[in-house]
Amino acid sequence: MDEEALTNSIRKFLKTVGVNSQREIEQALARATEQGGLAGTAELPVAMTLEIPALKLQVRFDGELKLQ
Repeated sequence: MDEEALTNSIRKFLKTVGVNSQREIEQALARATEQGGLAGTAELPVAMTLEIPALKLQVRFDGELKLQ
């Protein structure tokens, strides 16, 4: 196993996930705000699941988005 190649591919994947997830969240927030379904002081529960079937890995990460 090439540790450097592995580390680089993990970082690239996480960067892609981070950038795309942020964009999706921002777009969903904009839609909800435009439709009047979201208060500007809301706190939204959020979850993300990381899966790597070949490694039998499934991990859920929970958090909260605070709009204020």
